[in-house]
Amino acid sequence: MDVRTELNHRERATLRAVAEGHAEISCSREPDLFVDGLACCDQHTAHRLAHLGLVAPARDGRWGERVPALLTEAGVAALAVAAPTLAA
Repeated sequence: MDVRTELNHRERATLRAVAEGHAEISCSREPDLFVDGLACCDQHTAHRLAHLGLVAPARDGRWGERVPALLTEAGVAALAVAAPTLAA
């Protein structure tokens, strides 16, 4: 995947929120994302980022539990392409 052309603005903004520590993710097959305690307005984006392996739970949790979200190595690389100063 070439993240420079395949991630849209909303997806990059969501990655920035995760990188800045504002996000939680539910432990489930279709993980939901929460930003600053509120459900992400675009769960399709949250699911896509998780399925692409760009965001993941920071730790294991029970089914449905919300845990901190983190960027994977691929997510860091995707964010570095989009916004180099935030990825460092």
